Amino acid sequence: MTRRIVRTGFQLGILICIALFLVFFLDSRYRVLPQSVHSHLPLHNEGLIITDITVQTCSTLNPLSSCKLDQDKWHRVEKDLYLNSGWVSRAYVHIKRKREEELTDEDKVIVDVRIGKLDPAMGEKTQASEKWESRPAGVWLKRSSKRHASDSKTSVTAVDVLFGADVVEPRPGWELVTPGALRLDSGPEGREPRLSIRRGPPAKIEKPVPRIRKDGKFKIVQVSDLHLSTGPGACRDPEPKEHNGGKCDADPRTLDFVGRVLDEERPDLVVLSGDQVNGDTAPDVQTAIFKIVGLLADRKIPYAAIFGNHDDEGALSRVAQMSLYETLPFSLSEAGSNQIDGVGNYFVEVLAHGNKHSALTLYFLDTHSYSPDEAHFKGYDWIKPNQIDWFKTSAESNKDAHKHYTHIHLDMAFLHIPLPEYGDRGAEHKGAWLEGITAPGFNTHFKDALVEEGVKVVSCGHDHVNDYCLLSKNQRTAEGDLWMCYAGGSGFGGYGGYGGYHRRVRVFDVDANEARISTWKRLEYGDIASRIDEQVIVDAGKVVPLQHREHRS
Repeated sequence: MTRRIVRTGFQLGILICIALFLVFFLDSRYRVLPQSVHSHLPLHNEGLIITDITVQTCSTLNPLSSCKLDQDKWHRVEKDLYLNSGWVSRAYVHIKRKREEELTDEDKVIVDVRIGKLDPAMGEKTQASEKWESRPAGVWLKRSSKRHASDSKTSVTAVDVLFGADVVEPRPGWELVTPGALRLDSGPEGREPRLSIRRGPPAKIEKPVPRIRKDGKFKIVQVSDLHLSTGPGACRDPEPKEHNGGKCDADPRTLDFVGRVLDEERPDLVVLSGDQVNGDTAPDVQTAIFKIVGLLADRKIPYAAIFGNHDDEGALSRVAQMSLYETLPFSLSEAGSNQIDGVGNYFVEVLAHGNKHSALTLYFLDTHSYSPDEAHFKGYDWIKPNQIDWFKTSAESNKDAHKHYTHIHLDMAFLHIPLPEYGDRGAEHKGAWLEGITAPGFNTHFKDALVEEGVKVVSCGHDHVNDYCLLSKNQRTAEGDLWMCYAGGSGFGGYGGYGGYHRRVRVFDVDANEARISTWKRLEYGDIASRIDEQVIVDAGKVVPLQHREHRS
């Protein structure tokens, strides 16, 4: 009898464990599906008014606990407030929403949201019809009758969740709910969930038109390998180690550096050349992207982004990220054709001053991530033949339009992963070459296509402590035919090391009047006003060899 009871108890225990596992597994699968479908993007459909907000918490150990409310009434923002790091807890923001024309006299709309322990009405005069209502996680809502639905200055029409004390909200019409993070029992350190709300209809985002300045100049700052995180992030290989008493938060230090360079250089365009996001430390990719976008939007600087191998290692795909970039202020980023490999194959025309003709064309290509054939070609992926065909077709098509430009037209290209030709140790180069290049093992000879179509400069990222420009030679004439440059790593969330390497960015200064391109770098530590390794790489529209004197100013 005792043996039977023990056996029955053991079997019951196994069944309970299996049930708990299935609940956790199925709930995880259920969570992943909406995240992949909606790509973690917020629920902010046009024409909808938010009528209620709540936070639903559930336990992964309790089969009866659910993180889903009645789906006929509530819509879930597909971001776990614990960022999937809670040992047993999950929590999600839910919203009720209605189309404006469907609102009845009994409906209330949200006109304000606060976060806190105490009623925000304490100490303020509030109408009886507009009292603050309490919701879980310290959320307080002020709701009013439907008459506010058409008032874009008061009615809340969209809700999103971002994370971290260093969170930035760059979207026009959006604002972070004050004074701080949602009040959960516990959560991932440094990644506190914050509500962001939009009032009224979505702001119209107009894509900027880059143009040569009146003095004939156009300046590009290339920022590569930011490796931003959700939350402040941890510094890797900070240099110098004793700076700021040894305290180093990766993202604040990185963004402070980039901001100082932008204020010093005042560029006309910023190129984000991949690995903006550190996939393994950015469970909310959107939050990480917003940090650099906020820095640029505040300064009203147009920017163009491509992806590196780490950007989509988190929860947001390249397609979803580029869809996000395309909606953000001052962005020139494009997904490009979905008929060719990769996301982010596109070009940007920089117009001449005073007319509509292109003076400079910038090509951007997706270099993908890891080798699809590791057995034969270890390491990284390569630019595909259909991308090369797209580039050549685009370049040839553009040449007809460029004939109308009265000066010499210039072309540049930007990638993340370097081309195999970057590894020519016998070629002239200027700058730091401290690590072996991690180019694809398979060469599709995109470099030859660049030369054939008249591109004079290509610049990449990826290898953080290489920052040189290398002059590729034409094998038939032994003359220089293409400058291949590195930006150097800018972010403290990515590796540095290699004997005291300081983070840096690359600057390209284009003089359209002289068809000249000069370049230099700025360092994170030391005299920010100093240019290092300054050189002229294109003059009168032609690639020029390395000048045998260093420029420092």
